[in-house]
Amino acid sequence: MISFPRIALAFALAGLAVVGVARADGSGDPAAVSSQDGKYLDKNGIPTFKVFPDGKVDWYTYAGFLRYSANCLSCHGPDGLGSTYAPSLVDALKTLNYGDFLGTVAGGKKNVSVSQDLVMPALGTNKNVMCYIDAIYVYLRARSDGAVGRGRPENQAPKPEAFSKAEDECMG
Repeated sequence: MISFPRIALAFALAGLAVVGVARADGSGDPAAVSSQDGKYLDKNGIPTFKVFPDGKVDWYTYAGFLRYSANCLSCHGPDGLGSTYAPSLVDALKTLNYGDFLGTVAGGKKNVSVSQDLVMPALGTNKNVMCYIDAIYVYLRARSDGAVGRGRPENQAPKPEAFSKAEDECMG
């Protein structure tokens, strides 16, 4: 059995290997988006969202909203729009790639200047974040791309069995 800190490190390192900015409209070109057990990936294999014609979102987008609201909202504000305490993640994901996102969440970030002291804590050992990091990323990506509006998505696809299995294994 792999220990949780190793899993978090593996997430961060795998993400750091990704080069470039991973942007895609998960409801766009079907050739650019694939699904693996209810998890959508763009043509580069980066987790992305799916918005169905009826407005329903994939499970990862919905779960990402829930986990973002529980773990990130207090600093980064409602719907990823930022606050006086932390920057907008909706704006940040317009230029931040998947690997940098994973690395920042897992390892934290410190930006200190004369006028401000911004610190993102390292959350690499926080199972409530790292076990759901792809879902959080997918939700923020959908918000950043303008595919999902503010507030809780009203309708979502069913929870995939693979998501439940991964959740159980990660959370212990």
